[in-house]
Amino acid sequence: MTTDLRASLPALTASPDSDFRLLLAAAAVSKLGTAVSSLALPLVAALALHCSAGQVGLLAMLSTAAFLLIGLPAGAWVDRLPKRPVMTAADLARAVLFGSVPAAWLLGCLTFTQLALVALLTGAATVFFDVAALSNLPAVVGRAGLTRANARLVTVDAVAQVGGRRAGGFLVALVSAPVAVLLDAVSYLGSAALLLRIRRPEPVVSPKPADGTGRGLAGEVRDGLRFVLGNPLLRPIALAGACTNLSIQLCQTVLPVLFARTLHLPADVLGLFFALGGVGVFLGSLLARPLARRLGAGRVLWLMGLAVAPLGVLVALADRGPLLWCAAGAWLLITLKVGIDNVIQVSFRQHATPDHLLGRMNATMRFLLTGALTLGAALAGLLATVVSLRAALWAGALGLALVWVPIYHSPLRGMRDLPGPADGRRIRMR
Repeated sequence: MTTDLRASLPALTASPDSDFRLLLAAAAVSKLGTAVSSLALPLVAALALHCSAGQVGLLAMLSTAAFLLIGLPAGAWVDRLPKRPVMTAADLARAVLFGSVPAAWLLGCLTFTQLALVALLTGAATVFFDVAALSNLPAVVGRAGLTRANARLVTVDAVAQVGGRRAGGFLVALVSAPVAVLLDAVSYLGSAALLLRIRRPEPVVSPKPADGTGRGLAGEVRDGLRFVLGNPLLRPIALAGACTNLSIQLCQTVLPVLFARTLHLPADVLGLFFALGGVGVFLGSLLARPLARRLGAGRVLWLMGLAVAPLGVLVALADRGPLLWCAAGAWLLITLKVGIDNVIQVSFRQHATPDHLLGRMNATMRFLLTGALTLGAALAGLLATVVSLRAALWAGALGLALVWVPIYHSPLRGMRDLPGPADGRRIRMR
């Protein structure tokens, strides 16, 4: 009996740690570029094309619209395909789309319509990349390593958000906004190159229906929705996450107006205030695993929610002087909780979901959580217009006071370990 040495090479040479380092590096490069473009693309519209504030706002909306438009079917498509080729294709698509902006600018034919299409289509590519990345992680690190891996990914995201936007502002001042967008395109090429170096083979998964009733794409989408909303662990996570996003978005939407028009504070104070949010997420990502080991993975979710419940009041009371410092400290602690949630809740989601439903579960979660952001922004604008800016902040404070309730009234409340989807065994936090 003979053995095909070439067929056995991936299993012999693939290392979960080295593959995860490549995945982490790809995520870091990609997130840093995205943070730069989130600042550079609106500045291209404002400075190079002299667009109105409404047009700049439209670009921001289009960049996330894809999560609502194609988020659910994207999960079903991702479940049918190998995950890493989807991620690589999404990176290459974003590189081409962002690269078209400085090319058109140099040729003198850049238009707002092109910027709008770039924002919409790169948002669609991001949907596929994010869903595939979350669904691929268990295959790269194994389910026992998910919490550690998620903690590192959230840390990278937080650092990229803080450092990337500062770097974006520096690059725009140094080389102009269109050239800064070109650097973002290069970052996606780097991410794709790193993903291509991962050698660990992906498991072959068929997108079988959750209960045997799904038929075609629509049936698979329904299976994903039914699985998330009917699962006793995933449903409270979805509710708590949506409530958190809604509440924070209510505050984030009106705080710039409050700082500029009511408190008459300079823009750098607002920038520092929001930068504290990135610091909070970073600290939360570092504390998530130690707290989960000490208190229990499920218990830490509602305890942290209860701990920050009164802090939204301090944000709603933001004013000049000591109240501004109190609001900034409250914002830091609220976002620290978000960092903890991002690690532990995502780990719960991945552990509780069988492989053939990972794409649809992640897409359904993204749809619900992004929908909450959209609703929060709309509600903030309505309350600020009809009632007052403070009314929107108080609504956000009320939501933050309630985010722990869905977790407390669920099986998650006393869980110390993470569930296993296949055999019911629980995986201890490491």
